[in-house]
Amino acid sequence: MSEFIKSGNERLDRQLLFSAEIDKMTSILRRTVLIDKSRRENDAEHSWHIATMAMLFSEYAPEPVDIGRVVQMCVVHDLVEIYAGDTFAYDVKGNEDKASREKSAADKLFSMLPKEQGEMIRALWEEFDARDTADSKYAACMDCLQPFLHNTLTDGHTWNEGKVNRKAVEGRMGIIKEYLPKVYEWIEKNLDNAVEKGWLSVI
Repeated sequence: MSEFIKSGNERLDRQLLFSAEIDKMTSILRRTVLIDKSRRENDAEHSWHIATMAMLFSEYAPEPVDIGRVVQMCVVHDLVEIYAGDTFAYDVKGNEDKASREKSAADKLFSMLPKEQGEMIRALWEEFDARDTADSKYAACMDCLQPFLHNTLTDGHTWNEGKVNRKAVEGRMGIIKEYLPKVYEWIEKNLDNAVEKGWLSVI
């Protein structure tokens, strides 16, 4: 970033350069389209959307969650896609090497920050992926719920494009069935509707 003027404070410079680098999230396009169908959403929009949603649905969680931590996870969970790219949830082949691509991306991206800040953000990212705490399970539910909601309001756009079947979506929504069962009741109604309208195949 040749145009960057150094502050004379190495720590501040690393924080500023990292802040500039993550602007690249706005260029990482996802398969999900905006509800108005005008274009595909980008990673930054998705992250903002699920972070906001996380503030709304905690009453359906079976155990208390720390919304502040959940919002942090939602904001950072896709940062590695700046280098690793977005992997379509239903792309079996693309998901085979996703973990290794994202680990390499994490090594590169989080090392830009001062050590303790890089470790803090990486820990949030790893916790989100592991889905083994109340906060990470709830954050993962938001990550799955948002594109599902979009599909229900865009004639199953992403499902149609990817030739997705109901069983695959049910697998993807498993975390919501387990952790937000009241919300899953709504999901089941929409799965029935999607099959009826031909947006999802049965098999």
